[in-house]
Amino acid sequence: MLDSGRITLCGEESYGTSSNHVREKDGIWAVLCWLNVVAATGQSVEELVRGLWQQHGRCFGARWDYEAVAAADAKNCMEGLRAQIGAWAGQTVHGRTIERADDFAYTDPVDGSLSSHQGIRLFLQGGARVVYRLSGTGTQGATLRVYLEQFEADTQRHDQDAHEALRDLGQWAAQVAEVARTTGREAPSQIT
Repeated sequence: MLDSGRITLCGEESYGTSSNHVREKDGIWAVLCWLNVVAATGQSVEELVRGLWQQHGRCFGARWDYEAVAAADAKNCMEGLRAQIGAWAGQTVHGRTIERADDFAYTDPVDGSLSSHQGIRLFLQGGARVVYRLSGTGTQGATLRVYLEQFEADTQRHDQDAHEALRDLGQWAAQVAEVARTTGREAPSQIT
């Protein structure tokens, strides 16, 4: 998309940002961008972020990784989730209502290629979202990644630690995916 001129600013999971004039230097570009915003506004990064939360609310995010899971077990976990997609919409599961669910697919607007099975997404009542995704980039087995997001409008709750704010959602996500049963893991290997 950068090459085709269809995007000039993008972000990635590692919190990097880039643009079509600076390739593979996303960290440097992000720092320069923030320095420019700070200089233009006269506010600190914290003041800017808190102002954004005040106006629009805060979205907490975290990722729970279950690393070095046997590939067959990880695949079984994902297939179990995939089999439930059609039945989840409108259902209350373990105390939370799932508004909709899908198996995310992406069609590249430049070359038209389809990337399917990019993650099982559960959109919950109240503004939370859980995404389950397999990663085969580890040194052994597979990594089941569980992405957690929760919107919080109440300004009195914006100072919560993200991991504390998302603990219940993460435990719910593990229960829904039957992670302990399918992978043998009682807890994530890493939380970021």
